[in-house]
Amino acid sequence: MSLALCGSQVCQAQAKKNPEANRLAREGAEAAKNQDWDKAVDSLKKATAMDKKYGDELSAVYQQRGYAAANDQRYGDAINDYNEALKLTPQDTARIHEQRAAVEMKIQDYDKALADYSELIKQKPNEIRYLNYRAYIYELKNDLQNSLAENEKILKLDPNNQDSKARKQRLEQKIAERTPLTPPPRSPAASPAISPKGKKKP
Repeated sequence: MSLALCGSQVCQAQAKKNPEANRLAREGAEAAKNQDWDKAVDSLKKATAMDKKYGDELSAVYQQRGYAAANDQRYGDAINDYNEALKLTPQDTARIHEQRAAVEMKIQDYDKALADYSELIKQKPNEIRYLNYRAYIYELKNDLQNSLAENEKILKLDPNNQDSKARKQRLEQKIAERTPLTPPPRSPAASPAISPKGKKKP
């Protein structure tokens, strides 16, 4: 069946398309080497439209352009590029989520950064770096209980983690400051009047 298909017009048409896709992909790779990211993206987009196998290269260029945009403080552009990269290479999500989270932290979009780190933790539940960032974001959001819970996970995995030890002290102090020292309720018998000492048994 496959041999018959290979002789079909579809297969021949595909073969005719590929040289053009190859040329565009080479052009894109060359532009990427010269850090001409817009040209690289444009060429690789055309190549990928003709042949899906170039999707990985296009994703890599989106990530590089995103990184360059983040360095230029064009954070919106960076996030858009990381979004496009994620669509192309869902199997390579860890690095892209991490890069995107770093940009979201810079623009103080803590909810989105939290979502990215949560996705990373699903993939690597014991990765201390990701847990540390999630605990840090919870602390920034003033979600002290979640930050403390996250921190406990880190200290179980690495009891000497300095960031977590310092965070634990900070969190416990903040929680203590938030919790007013409420006096116990007075029972009717314990009235403010002090019993005369003479009534005490010897």
